[in-house]
Amino acid sequence: MSKFNKRVIQFFAAICLLLSNNASAQSKNDLEAKKKLLQEEISLTNKMLSETRKNKELSLDELLKLKSKINARTGLISALSSELKMYNNEINKNTEEIASLQNELTKLKEEYAKMIYYAYVHKGSFDKIMFVFASNSFNQAYKRLKYIQQYSTYRKNQAQNIVKTQEELKQKIKELDQAKQEKGALISLEEQEKQKLAIEQVEREGAVKQLQGKEQELKQDLSKKQAAAQKLQKAIQKIIEDEIRKAREAAKKAGNTSKGFPMTPEALKLSNSFATNKGKLPWPVLEGVITDRFGQHPHPVLSGIVINNNGIDISTTKGALARAIFDGEVSSVAIIPGEGKVVMIRHGEYLSVYSYMTEVYVNKGDKVTTKQHLGVLVNEAGASKTDVHLEIWKGMTKLNPEYWIYRK
Repeated sequence: MSKFNKRVIQFFAAICLLLSNNASAQSKNDLEAKKKLLQEEISLTNKMLSETRKNKELSLDELLKLKSKINARTGLISALSSELKMYNNEINKNTEEIASLQNELTKLKEEYAKMIYYAYVHKGSFDKIMFVFASNSFNQAYKRLKYIQQYSTYRKNQAQNIVKTQEELKQKIKELDQAKQEKGALISLEEQEKQKLAIEQVEREGAVKQLQGKEQELKQDLSKKQAAAQKLQKAIQKIIEDEIRKAREAAKKAGNTSKGFPMTPEALKLSNSFATNKGKLPWPVLEGVITDRFGQHPHPVLSGIVINNNGIDISTTKGALARAIFDGEVSSVAIIPGEGKVVMIRHGEYLSVYSYMTEVYVNKGDKVTTKQHLGVLVNEAGASKTDVHLEIWKGMTKLNPEYWIYRK
């Protein structure tokens, strides 16, 4: 193999190693960030559960918060497990590198010892000046002088390589020890989280059994909630239909007969901007946990009953404010029995809907900005429950808000 090919191979090997290290560091940072968010979610849920449990009667809201905490705890354990795998890989990699460096150091020392011994044994016959002057020609003398210089440089480089390899070995041993310590701490933390999860799962099972004794009450509450949801959906559909009708009438006057949801250039720009920010929109509250997800799913207590949620419900702290998830214009402010005061905001072709407010700060036609406060959320008396219900629509199509807001 030519020297050029060897250098090319060494170059690409170095690039691969660098990319591998960067990917590992990035993955580790991602896991650390995920762990932090999950720990914060668990802490917030504990805070809300503490408020909820001031009410002596066990509620469905308490069970939902408990389930949310269990999901977060499970996610945390999964993240810890992934991080442990990374540490195992790092430990194995460092162990192999240490073995390789130790072999390299042994060879360097052996070669250097032989070099010193050879120079010592032949020091009389290899007198540098005599060796050069004993040349038969000027050309030979020049070559001998270069040889002596190269030999001296080689010895110096070998000594430097030994020192460098020793430092690398020392650093790798340090990294290995640190990785082992961090792995030990992670194993301990993972075990603690598993024990907490086991306790919470038993607690959830007990809560489910206890709430099953309130089947009639739960069915009545569910019926009221479903009726409120239907009223809200009809109100939203009417708003959308009216807005589409008005937009088409305005477009027709301007000579535009396009179908769908006609938009002005400004509205189209806002709509495209909203769509571009999918997955990056802020939450409709400063802090909270999702306790009821989008779409159809089994009731957490009542067997055989399926819940259909047009949006998501986020539990938050008492006194929390609802806020806009994007710039837009208020299409409607309404009062829906069972949903409290409701604010609907138009973002071009998209509509965001915020429910469960007791006091509203905006009016129909107001321009709002991202994160602007819309109103105070309802705090149910005796239940210590504060939720915001968020829906997102595109035309007449319901969308899953979890795909649009920032994923914690």
